[in-house]
Amino acid sequence: MDSSDLYRDITDFARSTPGWVQSAFEIWTEYGLLLFGVLFISVWWRSRSRRSPRTVALAVLAPLATALAYVTSEALKSTMDEDRPCRAVTGAAASLLACPPVGDWSFPSNHSSIAGAAAVALALAVRRLALLTVPVALLMAFSRVFVGVHYPHDVAVGLLLGGAVAALAVLALTGPISTITAAMRASGVRAAVWFTGPGPAR
Repeated sequence: MDSSDLYRDITDFARSTPGWVQSAFEIWTEYGLLLFGVLFISVWWRSRSRRSPRTVALAVLAPLATALAYVTSEALKSTMDEDRPCRAVTGAAASLLACPPVGDWSFPSNHSSIAGAAAVALALAVRRLALLTVPVALLMAFSRVFVGVHYPHDVAVGLLLGGAVAALAVLALTGPISTITAAMRASGVRAAVWFTGPGPAR
């Protein structure tokens, strides 16, 4: 895959934007994933008051599926020794962020894999969240090219890989974790009931 020309176009555009836009993207690309962490906690807390154990299972699976997507992405990255575009692409504008060191390979983008997985897993837990999580994931992926540390194909594959791994994990594990959740609620163990929630008030 070679998306060097598109990389040049995006990084040239990035360098032409006002300083505040560049700074905003630098902050977003470094810390934007924390938004998914806040959503994980919010969705889990909300699920505790719901009657169906499946709702809790989907909420718990969201961060677990995202972690699995990250591990998968990192494993693939370790076998694909693609140098970062900020070092490899001639004639490109200087990256906004410092170029990662040699050995911190480019393909696929871990940030994009995490964002894609989190977007899909959270949307499966709460359907209407897709209106937020999908644009946020796309913005995270774009930001990695904008600041100059990934090729466009790195982030595209990262999004697809993360989303696919998350969807498969949720599909495979929702049933077993729902069963475990129901057992935890019925156990009467205080910590277990606190974690899963008691369901609707009796």
